[in-house]
Amino acid sequence: MKYPSVNVLGGALEACSAKPLTGFFRDGCCNSGPTDQGMHTVCAEMTAEFLALSKYLGNDLSTPRPEFGFAGLKPGDHWCLCATRFLQAHEEGAAPRLRLRATHHATLDVVPIEVLRLYASDDEG
Repeated sequence: MKYPSVNVLGGALEACSAKPLTGFFRDGCCNSGPTDQGMHTVCAEMTAEFLALSKYLGNDLSTPRPEFGFAGLKPGDHWCLCATRFLQAHEEGAAPRLRLRATHHATLDVVPIEVLRLYASDDEG
């Protein structure tokens, strides 16, 4: 079961990435639902700095894991991040840019819109 596909701006949730295929439901969108305990709701553009922080914090997103069909992420890839990890990266000064129209409204339960706007793509800020 998914929550309604609404973004943080109140519009229809846009796709985040099909290549690599992202999202808790692997539907290319940062949809969420009751089974998504990590709230993979923030559509972010990976940076080397963020990937290094994530690896340091125990979630290595850059190393390929072929046994799970995961090629590993590189700078420039878009990926649905956990809202709490995004907030943590913000607090550590390593938050990546994001796409507000592809970030699920459930994110607002964790991250204030003012913080999200700081990292919004130029055309969305």
